[in-house]
Amino acid sequence: MVAATGVLTALMLSACSTSGGSTFRGTEADRSAGSDVNISSLTAVIEGNPSDANAYNVRGTAYGQSGDFNRAIEDFDRAIQINPSLYQAYANRALVYRRMGQAEKALADYNSAIQINPGYGVAYVGRGNMYRLRQQYDVALADFNQAIAIDSNNPRAYHNRGLVNQAKGLHELAIADFSKAISLAPEAAEPFNGRGLSYLALADYKAALDDFNEVVKHDKTSYEGWTNQALALEKLGDRERAFAAFARAASLNPNYGPASTGMRRTAAGGGSALNASG
Repeated sequence: MVAATGVLTALMLSACSTSGGSTFRGTEADRSAGSDVNISSLTAVIEGNPSDANAYNVRGTAYGQSGDFNRAIEDFDRAIQINPSLYQAYANRALVYRRMGQAEKALADYNSAIQINPGYGVAYVGRGNMYRLRQQYDVALADFNQAIAIDSNNPRAYHNRGLVNQAKGLHELAIADFSKAISLAPEAAEPFNGRGLSYLALADYKAALDDFNEVVKHDKTSYEGWTNQALALEKLGDRERAFAAFARAASLNPNYGPASTGMRRTAAGGGSALNASG
């Protein structure tokens, strides 16, 4: 049991740390946002009123969602130049800086947004994620708690607080946070994945499997979700289905180590590092 748990914990942490588990699918790149039609429309608004800071902020957001980070930064810079108190532009620029790997600039912008508007929960969630990724869990937790105090219906704040509690080994608290996030955003795959990982850590493999089933139902391209589903199936003794799920994950990301090692472990006739009885 001890050896099996050690292997499972290592795989769980690997799966959890790959993407950082920090965002919902809706905040990821949306190439259509940067389409010629959309950008042209937003540019027309700016040309009609070149002193409208909000217009630059909106176009910058579209550029950022499409992955055109340099143009996004230019628009946020212009929005802030026109209106230095536009806290939304600071927070939006912070997110782009974070995606560009410029952590210090991102953190400075989140601080500016919060200084201008201490009631802006989005900035607390963003800054909390910066601290969480640095493993500064206490200050991250404080930011997520503040975001929840501002808006008790903020699913991202609960999700990310769950990730902090999970990283600290407080899985019961993590499960409660992920469950709250799920109740507020039932179509988001990430809280199901987070909760499933904590159920795995607590050896509640059936509950974990149920959650990972939800992950791949919501996002069939999630190689982490398929891998985690396979881990739960493996612990439940269903090696055949586990192998199929590992193989699905490997087909989606051939470079994902936990999937390929899982395939070797559950292949017919192969040895198993995890036993069905736990």
